[in-house]
Amino acid sequence: MLYGVSYYWEYQPFDRLDDDVAMMQQAGINYARIGDAIWSLCEPAEGDFRIDWLQRVLDRLHAADIKIILTTPSYAIPPWLHRRHPEVMAIRADGSPTPYGGRQNVDITNPTYRHFAERIIRLLWERYADHPGVIGFQVDNETGTVGAQNPAVIDAFTEHVKRRYGTVDRVNQLWGLTYWSHRLGDWADLWPPAGNTSPGYDLEWRRFQAQLTTDFLRWQADIVREYAGPDQFVIHDVVGFHGRSEADRYAIGDAMDVVAENFPHATQDGLAHPPVDGLAMYPANTTGPGAVQLYQRSDMAYGVKRKNFFITEMNPISIANSDNVFPCYDGQWRMAAFSTISRGADMVAYWHWHSLHYGHEIYSHGILNHDLERNRNYDEVAGIGRDLQRHGDTLTGLTPDSEVAFLYSYDSRWAMANQPPLKTPDGRRPDAGSYARIFDAFYRGFFDARAQAVVLRAGADLGDHPVVVAPGLYVADDQTLAGLADYAEQGGHLVLTFRTGYADEYARARWLRAPGRLREAAGIGYNLYSDLAKPLPVTGSGGLSIPAGAQATGWMDELVVEDEATEVLASYDHPHFGRFPAVTSHRFGSGRVSYVGTLPDAGFACSIADWVLRTSGVTPLGAGLPESVRFTRSTTRDGRRLAFLSNWSFDNHRLPDDLVAGTDLLADADVGPGRPVELGPWDIRIIAEADARD
Repeated sequence: MLYGVSYYWEYQPFDRLDDDVAMMQQAGINYARIGDAIWSLCEPAEGDFRIDWLQRVLDRLHAADIKIILTTPSYAIPPWLHRRHPEVMAIRADGSPTPYGGRQNVDITNPTYRHFAERIIRLLWERYADHPGVIGFQVDNETGTVGAQNPAVIDAFTEHVKRRYGTVDRVNQLWGLTYWSHRLGDWADLWPPAGNTSPGYDLEWRRFQAQLTTDFLRWQADIVREYAGPDQFVIHDVVGFHGRSEADRYAIGDAMDVVAENFPHATQDGLAHPPVDGLAMYPANTTGPGAVQLYQRSDMAYGVKRKNFFITEMNPISIANSDNVFPCYDGQWRMAAFSTISRGADMVAYWHWHSLHYGHEIYSHGILNHDLERNRNYDEVAGIGRDLQRHGDTLTGLTPDSEVAFLYSYDSRWAMANQPPLKTPDGRRPDAGSYARIFDAFYRGFFDARAQAVVLRAGADLGDHPVVVAPGLYVADDQTLAGLADYAEQGGHLVLTFRTGYADEYARARWLRAPGRLREAAGIGYNLYSDLAKPLPVTGSGGLSIPAGAQATGWMDELVVEDEATEVLASYDHPHFGRFPAVTSHRFGSGRVSYVGTLPDAGFACSIADWVLRTSGVTPLGAGLPESVRFTRSTTRDGRRLAFLSNWSFDNHRLPDDLVAGTDLLADADVGPGRPVELGPWDIRIIAEADARD
């Protein structure tokens, strides 16, 4: 298990390398990521290379048995590169160059930029790649294209479209360019993206932007692998959760040896379960609060390769800006670490070691505050380090349980960003984040129902998961939809939502009664739908128990039952919309397809998920436990079963002594009959379960 920090010796106000390393050792830190923003230090003027200073940092970390990931310093360019070669800067949609003064402000396809980036990378790697302390490499940092619309990028897009579609006539057909007299007569007629209004064009442009990001990272990875030894790996730290709009975590994961993601999360009451809504803190105000955020981030990362992943950045004292300083409550750093490990993390690392004394991120604090002394963050990190020193081998390489597979579709996300089905919650504008909002509502519903999940790319092999959920799968080809129908027919329980199956792979509305290719499997159809100007109350039937006050929000499909085997599970309490089902379920072959025609609020979503799980023969772990207590399971590399019990509240809980039997790894105590698990406030326990055969 790797446990550590991003370390910036070069940012310290004075040389305290020995003190830093000694404090890391005392905290059980065994990993450091370095080098991501050192270009101007290593090359202060063009061709003036000064890289000897890095030797001492690497040597000192290695002497302390702290493993090192060396990062290519390409995401923040030195001033001389901007001044002498202004053509490297990204051109914005309005035609103006991105000004210098920040980071990630270049056209990553620009050959001049790539020449100088490759030169500094090769210089550093020739010197340091085989350093005995370096176990792996990170290429760039949280990469995207920053929406660059440089002439060469637009020209490359035209070439991309030529390769993908072949002829202008095919583009005209598939993008529907007869509309508004946009038909192309020649490839030269393909206009720049800044003025585009065609959904087909927009979707292809977004796909192209994501491909540029992946190609850039693969280009760097190929350079780095020329110097890598057989035991060294290559990673890239993807912006976690829904991440950058021009970065496809699955495509990037295919290009890397290990999946790595950054996990900024809400803290304090922002980690409580049930979630406390309305918190004015990052990222709760953009991603939603509650313990669910850590589990969803983890399940998304694990699902990229269905393998263990690294967390390259997690909250120390605080993350973000000077107005977002929310240090964890005692115990929350510990819970964040072990809950993500329970879902497959093989590295937990904090961004970063010490708080900066200058620059944009002065108040995006490290583990040490500006006084560089011990504090309660450091003390809790050290406690985690001691536990990982004892049990890290056991906790490395875990396979988390999952009864539910969620399907994630970048195409649907991009298409909904262009033509959102939902308004923002205040009703003032289209919600470009509609896809994430739909996805998150259903993930949270199943989390609240105590399901264990994994998030797979749309079109992936669904394995033997008893439940598959396809939230907002708006853009999909016939093969993908046929695969979902086949999954249900062969015995699985498929959950569809509004907008699923509505458009084809070119973002064209299908000329079939919705939900298109899934209509027969779902046993329902519809040809009208409506945004909801206000939430509607709902009532349950057919075994679906809906809590009082539950609501349908945002949208509703005017569903019509088309097969006598289709059950109506929920309806709207409304004089007009009351005639249409809100939720249906249809037996199909050996399985079942359930359809949710609206965006359920939290209580409604949980009741749907609970019904789906029960109907699918899944008994969620921890049913009947206090709401703040979560229970998940994983399997170790040698086949042992681990139970993780966590309490996301200030309450104390004594759990039933027949819940789980075995050894509490963190407390070195037996649990089971007569020895119940005691959970204090913000507490987590890891139980190595007794073999049922004993």
